[in-house]
Amino acid sequence: MDRVEEIEAAIEGLPPEQYRRLAEWFRARDEANWDEQMDRDSAAGKLDFLFREAESEVEQGLARDWPPSK
Repeated sequence: MDRVEEIEAAIEGLPPEQYRRLAEWFRARDEANWDEQMDRDSAAGKLDFLFREAESEVEQGLARDWPPSK
């Protein structure tokens, strides 16, 4: 049995509250990793096309307010 299988077996044996805590930890960790990746991509200019696209849509009158006004 490899390490991942051991961890999976341990997770299967957790009581519901401990499983919930672990799931929350994974969610928070994934969000932090995502934020860090987005920061690196932004700093490297990999997202600049999104700004250009948005500016173009504004110039063409295609952009709408969000959330929409009532």
